[in-house]
Amino acid sequence: MQDMLVKLYNLDSYQISNDSLISQGITIRIAIAPDLIEISGWISEKFGQRWAGEATKAIVSSPSTCFIAIHNKSIAGFACYDATAKGFFGPTGVDESMRGKGVGRALLIRTLNAMYENGYAYAIIGGVGPAGFYEKSCGATIISDSSPGYFKNMISTVLNETD
Repeated sequence: MQDMLVKLYNLDSYQISNDSLISQGITIRIAIAPDLIEISGWISEKFGQRWAGEATKAIVSSPSTCFIAIHNKSIAGFACYDATAKGFFGPTGVDESMRGKGVGRALLIRTLNAMYENGYAYAIIGGVGPAGFYEKSCGATIISDSSPGYFKNMISTVLNETD
């Protein structure tokens, strides 16, 4: 999976209205340290321990670099930045029952805006699965020759290498 690049100074045409989220009862807010156990547990259950580990780092950063979406008093999704590497967006995920409602795109744009507000000109989306989603949602472009990228040195990758 390749990495993608986003021009954060060029997000104006990708901004979204919160009206549709609000009408669905969805809110997005910053994740804070006292919520760590609940959020990390949810991420681990839905997306695995690796993403929960990355999100934990983002949540305990000061300030937090993790956003969560809430729907009907439940976590609907999350998005982080600077979790594993500076300037990287992710991990991010949306509960299966909430997909297709604009939650993922709203989390993406809110997080990218936070990166821009914190002085980043570009963001890297590492190890992208759905490239089309990112192209459409924020104008991201594939970084050629970026696979396996920064995550190639994860301990799970190193331990599973064949000689």
